[in-house]
Amino acid sequence: MELTRFDSNIEEIIPQPMTIGYFDTQGGSRHYTPDGLLTYKLELNTPPILYEIKYRSDFKDQWRNLIPKLRAAKQFAKSRGWMFKVFTEKEIRTTYLDNVKFLWSFKQRETDEEMTSYILSVMSDLQEADPALLLAALFNSKKNQAAVIPLLWNLIANLRIGCDLNEPLTMHSKIWTREDL
Repeated sequence: MELTRFDSNIEEIIPQPMTIGYFDTQGGSRHYTPDGLLTYKLELNTPPILYEIKYRSDFKDQWRNLIPKLRAAKQFAKSRGWMFKVFTEKEIRTTYLDNVKFLWSFKQRETDEEMTSYILSVMSDLQEADPALLLAALFNSKKNQAAVIPLLWNLIANLRIGCDLNEPLTMHSKIWTREDL
């Protein structure tokens, strides 16, 4: 699930982790396989989340068939001390997802350690800025500023510079020094 790519609290995402038996509205035996299971790092004491992803229109069109499946999944999860959640496009197609998709391409890029140290040092002096201000503090030359933008996105993608990913990511987004590093 793309939404969890930058969540450092997630330990593991297991796609289609199990098949659950249940009875349909006519009493027939059926099977249901939830979309996934999110597990969190142990020290957080957060229960795993068994989840299903559905379009809102599917609920409207298939409500009667979905109710027994979802109830079975909820009971299954509860019996294990887990949570069960259904995610729709309303929870998924968000600004956060747009930002995650954008930053993902920068996450694995090779970095210049000397330039990385310089950027982090200037950012540490500023404490809080926006990308445009940070670039101006780094270089006078627009060419040099433009050349370092991918490295800045890499630092944000790798959580070395903080940023609120729930807000649209622009050159005027608030960024800050990560104190927890």
